[in-house]
Amino acid sequence: MALIKFGGGIIEARGSIAGNVFSRNRYGAYMRARTKPINPNSDRQSAIRTIISEVSQAWFADATQAQRDAWAVFAANVPATNKLGEVIYLSGFNQYMKSNIASLNAGLLAIQPAPTTFTLPGEDPSFVPTIDAGTELISVVFDDTRDWLDEDGGAMIVQMGLPQNDSIEFFNGPWRHAGAIEGDSVTPPTTPATIAVPYPVADDQKVWVRAKILRADGRVSDWFQGIAVVATA
Repeated sequence: MALIKFGGGIIEARGSIAGNVFSRNRYGAYMRARTKPINPNSDRQSAIRTIISEVSQAWFADATQAQRDAWAVFAANVPATNKLGEVIYLSGFNQYMKSNIASLNAGLLAIQPAPTTFTLPGEDPSFVPTIDAGTELISVVFDDTRDWLDEDGGAMIVQMGLPQNDSIEFFNGPWRHAGAIEGDSVTPPTTPATIAVPYPVADDQKVWVRAKILRADGRVSDWFQGIAVVATA
């Protein structure tokens, strides 16, 4: 599905229509032919589809009406940004899906009660990824004073982009889940932390790594990212 913004004609578009994909990079808007994924039924894709199905069913089967109403209140108080960069408000169902998909994909528990604090976690400006081709590990530097580190159920969720040539200056996917740095009320994680790469890597490749913060109450930050040039230590 594409999001289209009309003005004197079409002035902005995101997403896909028929065989065309609309997006934007640092040089401006562009359109490309839509390509079908080589393996649309990989183990990772099957796993995330299962999580989406489970969370959708849980909204009706596990969440009470009072909890669904509370998610609607949270959603009405917390703005989101769509692909066009416009401020929108999600439904309670979509906020519930967003929080629980993030939590289950990180290997954490489902979250039924809605957050009662109407602010999202901010980005971590200390976030710096490095990748070692020898160990095949992503080393993530982060701010170890943030509240999520001391929460059971809190986490920094990390995704890695498909490795690129070092001449590439813009990247917008595909992304693959790498892992999560989990908070702990007894022994919080310390910076830097390491996560195994989900894609094979080689020296001098450029890799985009992005992360978002999940608070234990279900609040999820926007994605923030860094760039690593792969090198063997």
